[in-house]
Amino acid sequence: MRGRAARREHGENVCRGGARMHGASGCGKRGGGGAQTGAVAGERGMIALIQRVKRADVRVGERVTGEIGPGLLALVCAQRGDTEAVADKLLAKVLGYRVFSDAAGKMNLPVSNLDGAGRAGGLLLVSQFTLAADTASGLRPSFTPAAPPADGARLFDYFVRAARARHPIVATGEFGADMQVSLVNDGPVTFWLQVRT
Repeated sequence: MRGRAARREHGENVCRGGARMHGASGCGKRGGGGAQTGAVAGERGMIALIQRVKRADVRVGERVTGEIGPGLLALVCAQRGDTEAVADKLLAKVLGYRVFSDAAGKMNLPVSNLDGAGRAGGLLLVSQFTLAADTASGLRPSFTPAAPPADGARLFDYFVRAARARHPIVATGEFGADMQVSLVNDGPVTFWLQVRT
């Protein structure tokens, strides 16, 4: 899925690249948590836009390809020059990022320890190449920074395999498909994570 810029359509956010984001979407907007709204000009590195959710699912047509309860929805984008080593660093950050509240109400718990008692939350991974868009000039995004489709697919597949090896609850969309993503953003809480190449 390739999407950062969004338009409103019939009460849902429609992310360019095919994914419709129902509910509180991060789809390239600034969310609670200060998410950036696009790749930083001139900077490279794999990106994950993570959202703390009550629930989320992704569909291709009428078929649900992945769904989770409480946890993280991560929109993932590989840029030119990214490697498996970069993907590993980004995954470590996604799994370790402390976005869930502890008993004191502070954001101090990662998705691997959702409730402070060792219960893991769900992780829904969805590819979205337009997170790499260069929006510095004009009114049309440039996707030159994004990894070529074959490289993007390879790195996304690697990211998913690595996530499944490290986390017990992982669901995904389908790379390159026209996907509809529904979510309930909890907070809202949205963070832009990027690991430099």
